Amino acid sequence: MLNALGLDWEESWNNIIEGKSGVKKITLFDASNNQTKIAAELPSAFSAKAEEIIKKRISKQMTRATQMCYVCAIEAVEKNNIDFEKLDKKRIGVILGVVNTGDSSSEHGTDPKNLIIKRMNNAMSAWIGMRYNIEGPNFTTSSACSSSAYAIAIGFDMIKSGRADMMIVGGADSIINKEEIEGFNELYALSVANDEPEKASCPFSKNRDGFVIGEGAGIIILESEKHAKARGAKIFAEFADYAFTNESYNIMAPKPNGEGMADTIELALKNAGIKPAEVNYINAHGTSTMLNDMYETLAIKKVFGEIAYKIPISSTKSMIGHTIGAAGAIESVVCILSIVNGILPPTINLDEPDPELDLDYVPNKSRKQNVNVAISNSFAFGGHNVTLVFKKYD
Repeated sequence: MLNALGLDWEESWNNIIEGKSGVKKITLFDASNNQTKIAAELPSAFSAKAEEIIKKRISKQMTRATQMCYVCAIEAVEKNNIDFEKLDKKRIGVILGVVNTGDSSSEHGTDPKNLIIKRMNNAMSAWIGMRYNIEGPNFTTSSACSSSAYAIAIGFDMIKSGRADMMIVGGADSIINKEEIEGFNELYALSVANDEPEKASCPFSKNRDGFVIGEGAGIIILESEKHAKARGAKIFAEFADYAFTNESYNIMAPKPNGEGMADTIELALKNAGIKPAEVNYINAHGTSTMLNDMYETLAIKKVFGEIAYKIPISSTKSMIGHTIGAAGAIESVVCILSIVNGILPPTINLDEPDPELDLDYVPNKSRKQNVNVAISNSFAFGGHNVTLVFKKYD
């Protein structure tokens, strides 16, 4: 994963469990006239890293978001020692969650001959497929901030149905630009706590005033157990199952009292054959908006009952912002690393909790705890809900 706290999963994870914030004043464009002047940008070293990995001619045909996804996928492949020449490339595919490619006023160096390619929604998955000459299913899915969670789940189905042996799944997003921020300000969705950027994203807090936009990418290599073992892969965790639901209620607001969210979580556990008491950690959607944090808390209480008070919950968005289309993938990586390392990431800036939100949100400091089952929630505009269930692999 790439995000405001690191340009690989190791650096990102270390900073996440240390409870650092990646939110700062915006540098990608002049935000002096915007209501919101803060965001969680990638470290400045990303540009140099992209130049090392991406050929110059190809780079000119990519937006910043596409470059993030491409770099992230290459690192995932290399760190997992995948030699595609020894595998059946027709049974390997790419599915990515993409809201848009991010071709905005913040992009530099765009000229008309590259405009169409840069704006192609399928560009991210296409470039990755061409990099390795893999010929299996290759497409993108778009469902707002649950997009990459959808991509992971559909990749799971491709393997489970026998249509593929390996799927490169995840997503990327970069919408730190004048237009997008003005648009979200019009919806009263973004934090305007510009004076203290590091404290602006404060899920479950009494003083929360909206989410902070982040950018980044997350990639997961999904394989059947048989395929992974045959090539000697390091297996991090098992993807147990998932649930999709559509609330069909409101284009922005979730169903009252988290009813739709609860249905999603409950169905995901049922599909995975997991009892509520077996869940050890929940990576919340946790956007730091009034309705999401309230309704997600109510949904968790509805599904888990009294057990809800014993299940640790945290929001990674408190540190890296809301990475929109990449959120589901990045937060899935966090769930997997929590399982592998037995550490729960914190929800930072939880200094004055909302008295109505009374669950264990792992406030401010990470916590050592064995994790056998972790779930990741993604609840998007349009009512597109996803819950993913991950298990420890023994």
